[in-house]
Amino acid sequence: MPDKQGAVTFKGNPMTLSGSGQIAEGQPAPDFELTTTDMQTKKLSDYRGKVVVVSTVPSLDTSVCDAMTRRFNAEAADLGDDVVVLTVSVDLPMAQKRWCGAAGVDNIITLSDYKDHSFQDAWGLRIKELGLIARSVTVIDREGKVVYHQLVSEVAEEPDYDAALQAVKQAKG
Repeated sequence: MPDKQGAVTFKGNPMTLSGSGQIAEGQPAPDFELTTTDMQTKKLSDYRGKVVVVSTVPSLDTSVCDAMTRRFNAEAADLGDDVVVLTVSVDLPMAQKRWCGAAGVDNIITLSDYKDHSFQDAWGLRIKELGLIARSVTVIDREGKVVYHQLVSEVAEEPDYDAALQAVKQAKG
């Protein structure tokens, strides 16, 4: 996939998304290998059989990412055991662990793409100018197919939580 110039903005400034992949509803979600807060490797395929929400944020240490992650943590408490919420950033795993502890976030799983940025590449979400992941929400059904995807056009804004949560309910059946 060629770079997509102006695909998102950051505080009104056009940014370029790069990566070889692209997320599309109705298509299988690309698998990934990301690092947990205890330095283990997790793959998307590890969650097969569950509905998966993948929330991508530039950095947990910013106000919008903080608010988004706290909101999904609160929502996750009521979604049931057949739903897993993953928050992906390039923050170091230790920083994610520290942030989760300080924020009291324990209903979601934070994963880091700090090593090789392969997630950003496979999902087409690398903000070239910033070296960060674009803000997005993706809902994946039990078979690994994307049933909802929102790339938030302005990185400094929150996603459409209601639409994402509706997609989770529909995927649960």
